[in-house]
Amino acid sequence: MTLDIGWGIAGVLIGGFLNGSWVLPMKRMSRWRWENTWLVFSVMGLIVVPWAVALVTVPQLGNILHHTSWFTLTKVVVFGFGWGIGNILFGVGVSRLGMAVGYGIILGLIAPIGTFLPLIVLHPERLWTRQGYALMAGTLLVIMGIVLLAIAGQRREQEAQILAPMVQPGFLLGLVICILAGIFSPMLNFSFVFGQELQQQAFSLGASFSMAANAIWSLTLTAGFVANAGYSLYLLQKNRTWHLFRSPNAPVSHWLGGCLMGIVLFGSFMAYGLGATALGPLGGIVGWPLFMSMSLITSNVWGALTGEWAGASRRSYGYSLVGIALLIFAITVISRGGSG
Repeated sequence: MTLDIGWGIAGVLIGGFLNGSWVLPMKRMSRWRWENTWLVFSVMGLIVVPWAVALVTVPQLGNILHHTSWFTLTKVVVFGFGWGIGNILFGVGVSRLGMAVGYGIILGLIAPIGTFLPLIVLHPERLWTRQGYALMAGTLLVIMGIVLLAIAGQRREQEAQILAPMVQPGFLLGLVICILAGIFSPMLNFSFVFGQELQQQAFSLGASFSMAANAIWSLTLTAGFVANAGYSLYLLQKNRTWHLFRSPNAPVSHWLGGCLMGIVLFGSFMAYGLGATALGPLGGIVGWPLFMSMSLITSNVWGALTGEWAGASRRSYGYSLVGIALLIFAITVISRGGSG
């Protein structure tokens, strides 16, 4: 293993840990509604931090955007907006099903979709190779894992007398939302994979090899901000929850928590970008399953530690553990195939 590959894997895994942790502050923000938290998170994580980092680490950012083809810029923006929709569904789905089940279903779908489609578009000749077979086998395992997680979540809802603060009733709706989130959310990786021209322009105009991807993230997340902030503003108006921002009952920790969510989420993307870049030309394909795997493990640990399974039977929790194990195995299969 070369030094670059070692650092690449480390970066991807650190990003996965952060990605599996960023919604954790929501569990302690009960005096705000979902839309209050999401708007603060969106402003900090999708606008303030990405652009601040890009302006510091990517010289001549304006010239880079000017010299990049409109086709590439359009792809990055469209995929970023699609990811934004997926991120909204992600937040709603996890709030309904909890971190363990919600993350499992969503990330279980994100991993094969985020790896499979770029492979088909960019390297179709590899579909009927070890890599393609691994992706197909991994996808079947993902479906099995999601079925077990769905059974576990439904049983938990029926058995639990006291639900965890972050888990809302209505499992079937939550399941549908999580599945849709898993379909839209991989567009984040599409923007990275199909936006390589933007990264190359950044590198050619003075950005370091490790920081050039920040040019992609700033544009991608701005497009995602439009969807996230727009939906939050709609809910704030519809539910008349603007007053919660200035309520004396809302502690400063809620503001800090929303900002922390944004910082941690962007940190996960930045770490993933650094790691995937170090892994070489196929880093966005090979690194993505590792990123998802670490996210899945982390979120499942947080879910157990924060009491999401309080009141549920061991059998229900066992279904969840087997489902998570299948998803991790599926992601491992996809990753090992990708390394070939």
